[in-house]
Amino acid sequence: MPQLPNIVILGDYERALRRFSNWDALDKLAKITIHHELLRDEALYEAVKDADAIAIVRDRAPFNEAMIGRLPKLKFLMFTGERNGTLDASALVARNIPIAFTPSGPSKETTAELTWTIILGAAKRLVEENKLMSTGGWRDIHSLLPMLHGERLGVMGLGSIGSRVARVGAAFGMEVVTWSPRMTPERAAVENAKSVSLEELLSTSKVVTMHLVAGPGTKDLISADRLALMRSDSILVNTSRSALINMPDLLAGLAAGRPGQAAVDVFDIEPLPTKDALRNTPNLLVTPHLGFIAEPIFKIFSTGITQTLEAWLTQKPIPHPFKPN
Repeated sequence: MPQLPNIVILGDYERALRRFSNWDALDKLAKITIHHELLRDEALYEAVKDADAIAIVRDRAPFNEAMIGRLPKLKFLMFTGERNGTLDASALVARNIPIAFTPSGPSKETTAELTWTIILGAAKRLVEENKLMSTGGWRDIHSLLPMLHGERLGVMGLGSIGSRVARVGAAFGMEVVTWSPRMTPERAAVENAKSVSLEELLSTSKVVTMHLVAGPGTKDLISADRLALMRSDSILVNTSRSALINMPDLLAGLAAGRPGQAAVDVFDIEPLPTKDALRNTPNLLVTPHLGFIAEPIFKIFSTGITQTLEAWLTQKPIPHPFKPN
């Protein structure tokens, strides 16, 4: 009896994949191993060294050229969502290993929702007030909460997520300004926003929210010098990619009072190490990368994985082949 192909699935931290689609056909066609813990380095290699195919939830398992070079049996790789910032796709292409992805589902909508959740949570000091209530207290009498109506909202990146965030800000009565490397006044005007320089956006906005694609031109875009431009009562928000902000500089900036607060959903290392200073920094609201964690999205991820792997195993056309730029 021929040996079944070995398929390894990585990053099912939520233990959601088998819940949302039918795996019966796959289980007959291949040996399926699902890893729920997040793996790195040698632990990752040991998990995938005998894999014929690998499926990754988002970018939770980094595959660089060196790691890919150690996997001579690998014949196919796929990931969920439409981007993967930790995959060296060129190394796979060089070996003629096909790559596929799944649709993202309503991740743009859920990320926009989370963005406003943490903006309001930070501005209204919800965590602090909740802690006070839970310990028998009643409202911090020394703290008057700010009002966002009439304030300036600075949106960095006005794409699918940034434009949604901008429209909510406008509905709250905020003045919306925007910047990105290729922003134009005409493009900004489509979303009833004003295009300004990065320096003006940072120095005048009550809330600065980041919705840029991380890349060589945007890595550490916000570091010490630009944090120093921000208002002492401002809130810096990042639900995009951690690489956009120099995180040690952010800690120093918060200690110095610029920005006044931050709210962050993405980190350089995830899960965030237990003793990381970001977990217990005053004026910093942190959430555990919740932007895309929603049932409708994981239903699409699960269905996408099973359909794509079944197509690959039965030599049918791959539903969503990935073509690197």
